[in-house]
Amino acid sequence: MTSDKLENLVSIGRLKKEPPRADELGGLKRSGVSRLADAERHDLSFESRFDLAYNAAHALALYALRRMGYRSENRYLVFQTLPETVGMPAGHWRVLAKAHAIRNLAEYEGYLEQDERLLADVLAATRALLDVLAVDDQQ
Repeated sequence: MTSDKLENLVSIGRLKKEPPRADELGGLKRSGVSRLADAERHDLSFESRFDLAYNAAHALALYALRRMGYRSENRYLVFQTLPETVGMPAGHWRVLAKAHAIRNLAEYEGYLEQDERLLADVLAATRALLDVLAVDDQQ
């Protein structure tokens, strides 16, 4: 499967073409699934749950991009390509993009507002992404 939009990103240097490797794909998917499960544990702090949910989403979004033979070194772009890689609706990837912005504030400025609604939305978008990937992988 190829996408004109992904190929355009290659032509402007935002993505690189690179054949997927089974070991990398397996690791990304395992990481995403494991982190998603841990993010749903309510005995963990909000900060831990948010970090796990964000990183689960990133691992699964990167899995989706890599299995199509592309690589990005830009975390935001990995989320932005979800409509092309798995047909994810714009609302879902925008939630993940917002989580990316919040993650950057936490990571680089030490500020993380406890927003349970955003965490619930990130978890829901990540579960939806995992569901799409599971269906795609069976075909």
